[in-house]
Amino acid sequence: MKIHEYQGKEILKKYGVPVPRGIPCFSVDEAMKAAETLGGPVWVVKAQIHAGGRGKGGGVKLARTLAEVRENAEAIMGMQLVTHQTGPAGQKVRRLLVEDGADIRDELYVGIVIDRVTQLVTVMASSEGGMDIEEVAAHTPEKIHKVSVDPQTGLTDAQADDLARKIGSPEGSVLQARAVLQGLCKAFWETDASLAEINPLIVTGDGRVMALDAKMNFDSNALYRHPEIVEMRDLDEEDPAEVEASAHDLAYIPLDGNIGCLVNGAGLAMATMDTIKLFGGEPANFLDVGGGATAEKVTEAFKLMLRNPNLKAILVNIFGGIMRCDVIAAGVVAASKAVSLDVPLVVRMKGTNEEIGKKILADSGLPIISADTMGQAAEKVVAAAKA
Repeated sequence: MKIHEYQGKEILKKYGVPVPRGIPCFSVDEAMKAAETLGGPVWVVKAQIHAGGRGKGGGVKLARTLAEVRENAEAIMGMQLVTHQTGPAGQKVRRLLVEDGADIRDELYVGIVIDRVTQLVTVMASSEGGMDIEEVAAHTPEKIHKVSVDPQTGLTDAQADDLARKIGSPEGSVLQARAVLQGLCKAFWETDASLAEINPLIVTGDGRVMALDAKMNFDSNALYRHPEIVEMRDLDEEDPAEVEASAHDLAYIPLDGNIGCLVNGAGLAMATMDTIKLFGGEPANFLDVGGGATAEKVTEAFKLMLRNPNLKAILVNIFGGIMRCDVIAAGVVAASKAVSLDVPLVVRMKGTNEEIGKKILADSGLPIISADTMGQAAEKVVAAAKA
């Protein structure tokens, strides 16, 4: 789950990370009131979408008068903001953040993720903060410094101070930088975040260290522990199909191909997509129905896949461990009839009650194509899609 910049800053403030004064707005008039409340002489009007690169796309503008605040707010609110993370379609701007301008002396970068190799929280920091951090990572990776954090000790004073100095924090600002780095680490850990990033982390003309931006993503599996974060969810920023899928406890991600995939288990789903590509096809989606699929759940899964206008065929690939093959087979038959399925359907199932499941499919009277192996299933569904 992702949240907006202003929401990320609200969290960081609770952990002692200094941020500019700012007010979220949902209209141009609210932006004007926010600017008047903050007072001048300089304001920044920022688009709030779940994507980076807003500045390059025209979604961040400086204003030195109230008239410029209105002009910038009118230009940004409602625009289809295109960045390197939104794709060519862009994302409609429905929220703004109006905040104090800052006296920027240096722009730094700090981010926290889980390093899958070390299996530790890892802090990454660089002296090259700002809009081109991706270029730094790609072309001058030596400018990015990393520190692994022991979960029992957290980011120590020595680690934080060393990192601050390596990225160019002035000596007089090292203690402030330490507090920011440790606060960010604590926020990451206690909110079950999967990403916490400040870009840029600035040093002001008078030596203050401040988070000028904030990006936080969270582990969806841990959100039950954080109802206050769940309340920050902005469904307008998410794919409508993914939102509907989550309402039915389905894990669904749309892709660019034309072969729908309905699978139980994330690992099997990934393997299924790989096998489809191996035989020359392109998956239209990732869809994991989990271990507790019902006929109703399978029907909703079919409806989601059929919304794709490019869909040419569907592959159902089930391993009956906890999930019984006969239950899935009954669900597939019911779903096919409920949605009046008009694309080829290939079904491969193995495991518990496999033979009963196959009989249910055979007796359904539906033109279901059966397969015994993943390779055979992929080969048949690719052929069906091309036909």
